[in-house]
Amino acid sequence: ASCATLNMAPSISMKYGLLTSRRSLCSKIFPHATCRQRPTEIKSLSSSANSSSQHDEQYCIDLVRSRDYEGFVCSLLLPEAARRSSLALRAFNVELAQVKDSVSQKTIGLMRMQFWKTAVEDIYRDDPPVQPVSVELWRAVRKHTLTRRWLLKIIAEREKDMEDRAYRNLQELETYAENTQSSLLYLLLETLGVKNVHADHAASHIGKAHGIVTCLRATLYHSQRRKVYLPMDICMLHGASQEDFIRGSREQNVRDVVYDIASQAHIHLQHARSFSKNVPDAAMPAFLHTVAIEDYLERVRKVDFDVFHHSLQRRNPLLPIQLYFRSWKKTY
Repeated sequence: ASCATLNMAPSISMKYGLLTSRRSLCSKIFPHATCRQRPTEIKSLSSSANSSSQHDEQYCIDLVRSRDYEGFVCSLLLPEAARRSSLALRAFNVELAQVKDSVSQKTIGLMRMQFWKTAVEDIYRDDPPVQPVSVELWRAVRKHTLTRRWLLKIIAEREKDMEDRAYRNLQELETYAENTQSSLLYLLLETLGVKNVHADHAASHIGKAHGIVTCLRATLYHSQRRKVYLPMDICMLHGASQEDFIRGSREQNVRDVVYDIASQAHIHLQHARSFSKNVPDAAMPAFLHTVAIEDYLERVRKVDFDVFHHSLQRRNPLLPIQLYFRSWKKTY
């Protein structure tokens, strides 16, 4: 669960009863939260706040390392000026991504999404909630003048995804990927100081490929919980039912569904690379995740698109080396 905290400005005088009720509400939305009072001057960090700053940064590092290992390694290979901000953005993305699977009631999930909407607005007023990811995100926004629209778009799309249903078609999955993964890449480009239309086009396609591959990779996890999110139009085209995926079928029609979806991710990678000659070198670190995307697509091809194959559940031990080599080559 998220480790968010309640935003309470010290300038507001609150009676004990109201304070208690607010803390109670916070604990319901964020079960493991610690509701703290906001420091009086968050803009000018005092020496006592330095330890808090280090704690906030370490919290994001630990969160991304445990929940988005590939993104964590990619962030380590970014220039130092962008590294901390990248981890803040990825931690923000993780916080939103895990809401759907960490709540038992949709209402609680929507309340968490509302918290993050409010948090983003407060961040752009230089008044972030005293919560590690929020504070680190505020630092990133101040340092790089990040675009608010992309942050809100990620929240809005994650909120729509709370409907907990399969994508109607491949285009709907691509839209979801564009609004989440591509938006994150646009923000990463901003941390790198890149403003380039070709880089934006590449980011759009890489984000779509990433979102599609993430959907495929999560198939086993979801099927074990009797849920299927793969595009219904592709499933219907090959006569594969949701029950086929729930019971882990390895029949040809199930493999054909996976092949079609994986092929679309591969097409997006090819489109992204068609812009490579016009993408500045400074943008390349933002696109390192193509290594992990390509790795999964190659591994699923080798097992004849059996999305349930045990080899696909193992982490690639060579990934850090592959990422470092790609970073050194300045390619994606």
